[in-house]
Amino acid sequence: MTFQPTSGGLPLQLLRLVSPSQPVGAFAYSRGLEWAVHDRTVRDEATARDWIFRLIEHSYAVCDAALFLRMMHALEAEDRAAFLKADAWLSAARESKEVELEDKQMGASMLTVLRDLGVSSAKSFTTVKLTYPAVFALAAVNWKIAPADALRGLLWSAVEGQVSAAIRLVPLGHTAGQRLLIAAAEVIERAARKAEMTGDDEIGNAAPAMAMASAWHETQYSRLFRS
Repeated sequence: MTFQPTSGGLPLQLLRLVSPSQPVGAFAYSRGLEWAVHDRTVRDEATARDWIFRLIEHSYAVCDAALFLRMMHALEAEDRAAFLKADAWLSAARESKEVELEDKQMGASMLTVLRDLGVSSAKSFTTVKLTYPAVFALAAVNWKIAPADALRGLLWSAVEGQVSAAIRLVPLGHTAGQRLLIAAAEVIERAARKAEMTGDDEIGNAAPAMAMASAWHETQYSRLFRS
């Protein structure tokens, strides 16, 4: 299987894959950020930046992103067992019921899109509830996006989703949101490099503040988001 090289320019299919217009319902989730705003832990641009960037670099990079790379490589090697093992590992690492439901719902929605688009590999997972990163990997391999590019695209999607939620929740102005996205480029690159260097025995999710925020969000009195 031939992938587009990272140095050969940005794969245009990746732009479509990370677009907010993807009908996967990402806009409905905040992954605990709504409770953090309710608690005033996140209350302005600076605290939103700290919350989002630290989660990406110190939690997402060594769990979601590291396992995503293993899924990509397993799909390249046509190793279904290794792909499903990495997906199950990621699913088991979810911090709360809400986060797990968010991940599986977005994964199911993306899988439906891929099936409707005629992606043959998506049709072989009709009885499996995959995580969103797993289905993102399926799409990336189908459109021959290099693993390094796909990884950075997934990280961008995670950051953009959180910034979008912060704009609505804090609330932040759109200019503040753009400042966060501009600053995110460096954080995403560091997170990607960390994911690429993470060994199997280093994979793990340690984000207690987000885990507690997500759990408390389940019983929050007034909510705009599903997580």
